[in-house]
Amino acid sequence: MQKKYILSLDEGTSSARAIIFDFKGNIVSIGRKNFELIYPHAGWVEQNPLEILKAQELAVKEAIYNAGIQKDEIIGIGITNQRETVVCWNKETGQPVYNAIVWQDRRTTDFCENLKNRNLHPIIQSKTGLIIDPYFSASKIHWILQNVPEAQQLLSEQKLLWGTIDTWLIWNFTKKKIYATDVSNASRTMLFNIHNLQWDNELLKIFQLEPIREDFLPIIKNTVDNYGIYEDLGIPIYAVIGDQQSATFGQACFEPGMVKNTYGTGCFLLMNTGNKPFISRHQLITTIAWKIGQDTTYALEGAIFSAGASIQWLEEVGIVKDVKELTTLADSLTENEDVYLVPAFAGLGVPQWDPTARGAILGLTRGSTKAHLARAALESMAFQSQEVIERMSIDSQIPVKELRVDGGASQNPTLMQFQADISQVLILQPQNYETTALGAALLAGIGARVYDNLPQIQALWKLKKAFKPTKNTEWSQKQMNKWKKAIQRAMYWAVDE
Repeated sequence: MQKKYILSLDEGTSSARAIIFDFKGNIVSIGRKNFELIYPHAGWVEQNPLEILKAQELAVKEAIYNAGIQKDEIIGIGITNQRETVVCWNKETGQPVYNAIVWQDRRTTDFCENLKNRNLHPIIQSKTGLIIDPYFSASKIHWILQNVPEAQQLLSEQKLLWGTIDTWLIWNFTKKKIYATDVSNASRTMLFNIHNLQWDNELLKIFQLEPIREDFLPIIKNTVDNYGIYEDLGIPIYAVIGDQQSATFGQACFEPGMVKNTYGTGCFLLMNTGNKPFISRHQLITTIAWKIGQDTTYALEGAIFSAGASIQWLEEVGIVKDVKELTTLADSLTENEDVYLVPAFAGLGVPQWDPTARGAILGLTRGSTKAHLARAALESMAFQSQEVIERMSIDSQIPVKELRVDGGASQNPTLMQFQADISQVLILQPQNYETTALGAALLAGIGARVYDNLPQIQALWKLKKAFKPTKNTEWSQKQMNKWKKAIQRAMYWAVDE
């Protein structure tokens, strides 16, 4: 049977999706299954790893069914996943020893502060490109080993495995044959040296994970590599990549200086910096974008923890019913009238890196309405993104002239126009906004030899709409100055007197 399609598995924070693409990058069908986020305590965020696995398997079946095709028509699989989230499980039974600790989780704040107080930040950043923060995987693994007796017992018996979500899925899909991760996901663990592309013994020691046997560490593979066979389908897995790196690839940001922003639960901006890592001096993350063959591509990243989460919160507390109502309310105003929402629900990421910050609404008057809160929630995504853009330009010494956008909120024209105005850059909205899933599919296509080179993939990217700035630089700077004052108030909320 002729191979016509590529299957992308997009495992996100709130849902597992499977999208089938044709070789031109067009969507053929989508399968989606939601799963639950668990909040045991304030600042703790968990998921059931078995529920994630089941949801992804069901999404695959749904996508194939919806497409009306045979599985034999699929040439290969690409996997992209939420990053930093950690699972530990029993090698013999396959049962998790604890819930997955999600990237948003802040329970290891005190442990991370201790590392900073010991002045370990310079060595950790120089090796990993990361800022010490509960966001990354290492402190989560440390917490499980310190607080879950079964994990310690299994480790002593050489029966414990761990991984980010990609590793968990691969191990299960291949029926325990492949225990691996790719360089992009490994670069988010804070245990991986982004220069020599290996697990780092000094970092393992810092996080009290040494001595660790080699069989406890997933094998490091290229982004495009042999990840075994998805046994239930009989289809090879050709590519694995973290979700934000995948979106960057799907946006065809192949040249140094190109930037994309994904508007999802959080906002994640990545700038391609080529084959050399830039260690940021302005609180950005240095990460591996992907590795194809012998070529490693690096990126600067700004991780904004709460973006679409602020809209979800407005829905949960009953201020708006849904995104449609929020947009209508926001559009009823021409400006925010100095009302700001700082969505520090999980602390603040770039550039503040303050896990103690808390959400705040500022500038309310008796004349403030639901419309002001709706507009403030939308604008908070653009304000936070602009803080990252400013620092990317300084660190890379490359002025950002255009921003490629994707994710659900990127379809909101009010937000996109405000982003263009506040950032004074051209906003480019692609025809295919499922760029995270698309990136993994295109990488799998390289592995399956559907595509021979990056220019061939670049030609698949098509523009839907461009948003040009309609305000001047003076206006933009004035708005940003007010936003930064609001941020400072949110940061000081949790400071002890």
